[in-house]
Amino acid sequence: MGKRAALATYDKEFSFVSPVVKYLLFLFNLIFWMISLVLMSIGIYARMMKHAEAAMACLAVDPAILLLIVGVLMFFITFCGCVGSLRENICLLQTFCIFLTIIFLLQLAAGVLGFVFSDKFSCCGGVTYTDWSQNMYFNCTTDNRSRERCSVPFSCCLLSKDEAVINTMCGRGMQELPFLQAGAFIHTNGCIDKLVNWIHSNLFMLGGIALGLAIPQLVGILLSQILINQIKDQIELQNYNLQHRTDPWQ
Repeated sequence: MGKRAALATYDKEFSFVSPVVKYLLFLFNLIFWMISLVLMSIGIYARMMKHAEAAMACLAVDPAILLLIVGVLMFFITFCGCVGSLRENICLLQTFCIFLTIIFLLQLAAGVLGFVFSDKFSCCGGVTYTDWSQNMYFNCTTDNRSRERCSVPFSCCLLSKDEAVINTMCGRGMQELPFLQAGAFIHTNGCIDKLVNWIHSNLFMLGGIALGLAIPQLVGILLSQILINQIKDQIELQNYNLQHRTDPWQ
């Protein structure tokens, strides 16, 4: 009788869910949750520091906006991971697993675009500076009433360290100038060629960055999948005990 009581007590206390895996995953998500706060802060700060007109023109490809979006997504996804691990919620953990890969790709895209549109890349437009004519504010059509007609953003301008006052309107009317004349005031080479050349010359560094980001991502996916399987086993055990309970008053 004592053995049966001990076995029943053991069955009730036994759990497939490992506390080590559970709290490691929680700690992993907590770290990335804090990183998401840093990314959002950097994105907001960078966005506020940008020139208003240049920021409006580059809104779709602005690295600050991408960092902000990635930070917000990371915040909610890692929050799901934290709650899912603590509450042992399979739905939240599966959501965390699926979006972890998407977050990694967005981070990689933000990093590449950040390099492309930083000051180290002296470029303007996709192929050439006249590509800005496709922008609704900078196009050179006669029906464009914008005061920025045939201009380029401030980010295209050649800046001199000797200038005491920065001319933020230095891109005014540059698309109307020939290539050589415009080259005296703005960057005329497109960013696509700059990006390709930079990638070819920095393949090892890019590979190291990608590997460094991929390792924690894989660790998070692995831990969450292990915990999901353990939770499923625990649910099966509980269902088995309910179906095979011989003494309902025990």
